[in-house]
Amino acid sequence: MSEIKYIVIGGSAGSFKIVTKILEELPKNFPYTLILVLHRLKHIKEGFVDALKIKSQLPVQEPFDKEKILSGRVYIAPANYHLYIEPDKTFALSTEEVVNHSRPSIDVTLSSAAYSLKNKMLGIVLSGANNDGAAGLKDVVDFGGITVAQDPKDAIVATMPEAAIKISETKNILSSQNIIKYILNL
Repeated sequence: MSEIKYIVIGGSAGSFKIVTKILEELPKNFPYTLILVLHRLKHIKEGFVDALKIKSQLPVQEPFDKEKILSGRVYIAPANYHLYIEPDKTFALSTEEVVNHSRPSIDVTLSSAAYSLKNKMLGIVLSGANNDGAAGLKDVVDFGGITVAQDPKDAIVATMPEAAIKISETKNILSSQNIIKYILNL
């Protein structure tokens, strides 16, 4: 586990509560980079990041295109942009077509992170109502990263974690409380 430096979390319907709980639990000196890809309404630009900032002791921000990825921070994919992780550890933003009915797409971020970060990343898929994240989590496995899926019985909407478990064959199927413990024990 000592290889992990980046945590990429994807979620949709029903994931906001667990994400805010994760942010509340992370200590001020958390040494990893947390990258969030949450499905949200594209026309609402204000308030979402502020709501997360209130819960976090770590800096929370939407990254700019070509921005260098820093540790000890929380980044959230901007509304209506795909968020790519580049091999040079920078972000790239794109308005390409939607993937899995979503922009930002969890698959886009997880797949690019898997390719760029390899065994230095942990990919997590939370509650949601479509299959976004499943193919990306499979890429994380294929490139040597670690994967976690929220236990579908614990998820508000089970579709996304069920698809992720089936396609990626992840073995780490955890309740929301155990996901938090897992992250804190890295």
